[in-house]
Amino acid sequence: MRQAPPRSGTKKPVPGSFVDLFAGCGGLSLGLMSAGWNGLFAVEQDSLAFETLKHNLVDGHPNCAFRYAWPSWLERNPIEISHFIDQHRDELAALRGGVDLLAGGPPCQGFSLAGRRKSNDPRNELFKHYVALVKVLAPPFLLLENVKGISVAFRKPSKGTRTSMPVAEPFSERIKRSLEAAGYRVFTKLVHGTDVGVPQFRPRYIMLAIRCDLVEKRPDLDPFKNFEKCRKKFLRGKGLPVDKPVTVKQAISDLEKRGKKIIECVDSPGFKQIQYKYPLSPYQRLLHGTLNGTAPNSLRLARHGEVVTDRFKAILSTCRKGVQLSAADRERFELKKHCVVPLHPKRPSHTLTTLPDDFLHYSEPRILTVREYARLQSFPDWYDFKGKYTTGGDRRLRECPRYTQVGNAVPPFLGEVVGLLLAELKRTLDPTGATCRRT
Repeated sequence: MRQAPPRSGTKKPVPGSFVDLFAGCGGLSLGLMSAGWNGLFAVEQDSLAFETLKHNLVDGHPNCAFRYAWPSWLERNPIEISHFIDQHRDELAALRGGVDLLAGGPPCQGFSLAGRRKSNDPRNELFKHYVALVKVLAPPFLLLENVKGISVAFRKPSKGTRTSMPVAEPFSERIKRSLEAAGYRVFTKLVHGTDVGVPQFRPRYIMLAIRCDLVEKRPDLDPFKNFEKCRKKFLRGKGLPVDKPVTVKQAISDLEKRGKKIIECVDSPGFKQIQYKYPLSPYQRLLHGTLNGTAPNSLRLARHGEVVTDRFKAILSTCRKGVQLSAADRERFELKKHCVVPLHPKRPSHTLTTLPDDFLHYSEPRILTVREYARLQSFPDWYDFKGKYTTGGDRRLRECPRYTQVGNAVPPFLGEVVGLLLAELKRTLDPTGATCRRT
């Protein structure tokens, strides 16, 4: 089932088709589909993340109005991107001229300012597969999303000093040169989650590229020129504030334990969850949609011991909310973790990570649930997350459980705004509605 066609009488053509690489659990695809783009297929190697994506956007969730078209030659299974390209070179070559947008967000762990930045992290090189597919498909438009750190030069301490010096250019420059060499004009912008209705500061580096033959007569074209107009129209259409951010409490207050009956967790035996009631804020009503009080999935509450609960209570009562714990506070509570943030109810969240114990609920001595993570990422309540909730040890490098899926995801609202921007750009460059193709 493809996305529903435009309503009768509309003059706006369907934006076009896209392929999503490094798709994760589907946040970017969901956003692009919500903006009117037709998904052809997605590539994701992790089995747990693909299970979530497949359940919602491949098989087709009953509450979802769209899904990937998915070609018959491609199995509906997780696959590593280099294997995908090697195994399907002929089929991909046949798609040349039939894909309007190649989207994706290569793994960001080697770039992230929140982690241990490593210029030699092998995951940093995965963008080369993206570029390889660009050369095969030659789509009119490209979209890459990543962390802010991809645009920051790597540094190392200078010998004999405590200062640090740049040792390599940002990876964003390498990617830009590669795309320019492939025949594209490249444009970039740093976008914060709060700009597009996501209740997180979450700075994201957006790279858009347009095939040179489409813009050779438009030397002054800037696809981000209309970003502000586009985001305001998007927020007004969602019934969200334009000039002030959505706060943590506005996003998740209906998921608090207080005032709720605690029941057995429906998808995790031995754990508890709340019995859901109803949304309390415009943002919550927007994401709850037509579920009419039906509980979303992934409401499992963590099982904290008494010592941990008492520590969390003390942190909430004595430490500043919305601020990462200081070194003195971490020492006072004997915490070895570098990042612990008790969330502030009246502010947006810090950028979510893949480690659930990095954040504490603003009023309850516990970490967040996966569904609370999803709310802070702008996933609708109908979107189900699959697979195990957490993992540990060296398995963190090989598995993508629910917290990791959500923490790594592109917020669907961000994907939708960029999708709307790209749709308008395509209409500007292609006013007749014909596909911008090059054979």
